[in-house]
Amino acid sequence: MIDALTLVVGLTALALAVWCGHAFYRDQSTKDWHFIGMAVVTVLALAQLVIGVVQLSRGERPAKGTAIFVAYLLGAAACIPGAGFVSLTERTRWGSATVAAGAVVLGVLQVRLYDIWGG
Repeated sequence: MIDALTLVVGLTALALAVWCGHAFYRDQSTKDWHFIGMAVVTVLALAQLVIGVVQLSRGERPAKGTAIFVAYLLGAAACIPGAGFVSLTERTRWGSATVAAGAVVLGVLQVRLYDIWGG
């Protein structure tokens, strides 16, 4: 895996968590600009998924198992879109809390992906 991309995905996910957590604190639902932030984080996670699959297809293998690595990649790519969808159905402050929680989960998934790859 590309360590810099893993770090960028993790940091942008945590920035999104802080941003949406602040909206939760201010009793606001997710707004359009939150969805733009979610799109940026999702694009980064999808780039990580593509790079991970390409590296696997070139014969590189994670230290702790290919199946678990692919499962974590797929979970990381689906984490923010899933939270964003839930926040659309919950148009209160709890929608912002859902996105913040999903972004924290994505940050934790990045640490785990780094560990699985052999970092």
